[in-house]
Amino acid sequence: MKYKLRSLLTLFFILFLLTPDAAVHSLPVATPREVGFSEVRLSRINQVVQGYVDEQKIAGAITLIARKGKLAHFQIFGMMDIESRKPMQPDTIFRIASMTKPITTVALMMLYEEGRLLLSDPVSKYLPEFKNPQVLVINKEKDANPSPYKLVPANKSITIHHLLTHTSGITYTFQGSPYISDMYKKAGVSDGLSQTEGTIAQQVEKLAKMPLCHQPGEGFDYGLGIDVAGRLVEVISGMTLDNFFHERIFKPLKMKDTYFFLPDEKVSRLASLYQQTKDGKLEKYTDEPVEQELLKYSASYPYLGEKKYYSGGAGLVSTAEDYWRFLQLLLNGGQLDGTRLLSRKTVEYMASNHIGDTVMWNSPFDGYRFGLGFAVRTDVGTSAKIGSVGEYTWGGFFSTTFWVDPKEQMIGIMLIQLRPNEQLDIHDKFKVLAYQAIDN
Repeated sequence: MKYKLRSLLTLFFILFLLTPDAAVHSLPVATPREVGFSEVRLSRINQVVQGYVDEQKIAGAITLIARKGKLAHFQIFGMMDIESRKPMQPDTIFRIASMTKPITTVALMMLYEEGRLLLSDPVSKYLPEFKNPQVLVINKEKDANPSPYKLVPANKSITIHHLLTHTSGITYTFQGSPYISDMYKKAGVSDGLSQTEGTIAQQVEKLAKMPLCHQPGEGFDYGLGIDVAGRLVEVISGMTLDNFFHERIFKPLKMKDTYFFLPDEKVSRLASLYQQTKDGKLEKYTDEPVEQELLKYSASYPYLGEKKYYSGGAGLVSTAEDYWRFLQLLLNGGQLDGTRLLSRKTVEYMASNHIGDTVMWNSPFDGYRFGLGFAVRTDVGTSAKIGSVGEYTWGGFFSTTFWVDPKEQMIGIMLIQLRPNEQLDIHDKFKVLAYQAIDN
């Protein structure tokens, strides 16, 4: 009798842990069947992700899938810190890096809706340091000038729209041409992935002195334009980017664990960052920043340093619950739980193709173009990824990712902390596993 009772209690406890409402109490929850998923097929996610943990490809992960406004899947896997045997928790905090960009974009679009700017406005209207930009071009007259490059005046002003679509000619230190990247590095331009001295205003002033890597509007070059957009939020609103986020976005959406810099009492909830060694084991990063040629990043920037630089392109940390609330706002057409931050038409505008036929990158972004804040799916058949036309998506430097599919009324979030992650295919598999579970 005691054995049977113990077995029943154990089974109940396991089932309780595996239900979404046990993982996140404040989110609306449905059974997979209620929102059109096969429960059996959706459970395939658990086996696959756990396999990556068992094989020491990742330390741990959180996966979340919502459909029709309700949570159908929320699972935690592995460890948030292997060395201390600290299991992943539902409220574990992650460095979301470039998943900051959609939030900064929403902030600027809120000001756009208030009539305080136009996307066609020159950036120099608000930041005079961006007047008269120059462009770095290949020097075809090497007899007169032996340098491989030369500077020419930009043929138009950089607009706010250029910033938000990564067509301004502003790049990142770690991915520009060697010549322009070296200029960024010597000038002390920060990519926002490590401790940075000074403020975003001071960093943007440095960036304004750098040449553009192409004429404004004539190419796609993923870069620090969203950090400049963050500075625009400050200048136009009269608030720091940190204060604007908290007062105008995080508080209304009840995003209680999203920050540029963590309060001391929440640092223990931040997942450790890992790298895979040559022998296939996971090694935790220390607090010391890592420098690899032109790339500089750290695991400790959310809690060490001056804590004055609010990187609109890469600075935030967040949780699965918080980021779901932000994405559900977008999927709902700009409102959540009676709080409206944007109009439906503005969200539709953000989720449209803003760069025409300009190619972002080759695979894995075949079939995608860029909207405002994220990539937008324009074609299904030319991509090796399952999904829908109109879906929008982006990810972060430390292995976080999301997608929103308006057609299927679905949101997917996967949070991992691993770098480098170029060979990690778990994000794509997670997406396949989510879509194959759709039953109606």
